[in-house]
Amino acid sequence: MSTLRGRGTVQGLPEWDRCAVMGVVNVTPDSFSDGGRWFGTTAAIKHGLDLVAQGADLVDVGGESTRPGASRVDASEELRRVVPVVRGLAAEGVTVSVDTMRAEVAEEAVAAGAALVNDVSGGLADPDMVPVVAAAGAPFVVMHWRGFSESMNSRAVYGDVVAEVVRELRERMDAVVAGGVAPERIVIDPGLGFAKDAGHDLALVAHLDELRALGRPLLVAASRKRFLGHVLAGDGAAPPPARERDAATAAISALSAHAGAWAVRVHEVRATADAVRVARAVEGAA
Repeated sequence: MSTLRGRGTVQGLPEWDRCAVMGVVNVTPDSFSDGGRWFGTTAAIKHGLDLVAQGADLVDVGGESTRPGASRVDASEELRRVVPVVRGLAAEGVTVSVDTMRAEVAEEAVAAGAALVNDVSGGLADPDMVPVVAAAGAPFVVMHWRGFSESMNSRAVYGDVVAEVVRELRERMDAVVAGGVAPERIVIDPGLGFAKDAGHDLALVAHLDELRALGRPLLVAASRKRFLGHVLAGDGAAPPPARERDAATAAISALSAHAGAWAVRVHEVRATADAVRVARAVEGAA
């Protein structure tokens, strides 16, 4: 089976003939990557539309930073940030994902037009999340997660990171399905950078085939993350700033597409859109 045919499809979402590109819109003042550049409804909607024009297939809207050490915002503020942006992008025909750990935000975002719920906790942070997603019939990203941003670095302890992430994701998938979410609507995400150090992230990227063996489409979200900064800096040097890691991100996008990922989540879309199309052309020529 070719990697193209083996990517899988997600019930309730469009089908693409290659690895899809998910563009990121952070409606936050404290994102590690964007630094509040799109903090505001009008700016965020415009940015989302710009990402689509640059080649994004879907746009992931989030109102709460999940960078290491970040504090949580309250639900009312997250709703205020996210829902108008989701509504505005959906009204323009954009396929929108909502990046949230709160069931209330997911429910209102889906009502406003979001087509996918991307929960970095895989439904663990809010016990109401899985029932809400199941009732809405929404596709759901189940990410590998071991705790909130304040404490996740201390949880980056593994004997065999690939085997443990696969096992924990399988257990979480089973729990989500038992909670009423259709298996055909589940996407899995290894959670690069979440309770993982650079070596863990690289090992997971090197073994995406073992994650795909879980039988569900795979989302890879490596964009601008710390492990890329460490790779670029080399031993003992200071990592470059997040926005100087886009070429490295595109390299991961090409590798992920070649390994059969369903989608990659990125901040800078154009280079990754080119990368996944080149990967698709190479697949087609094999």
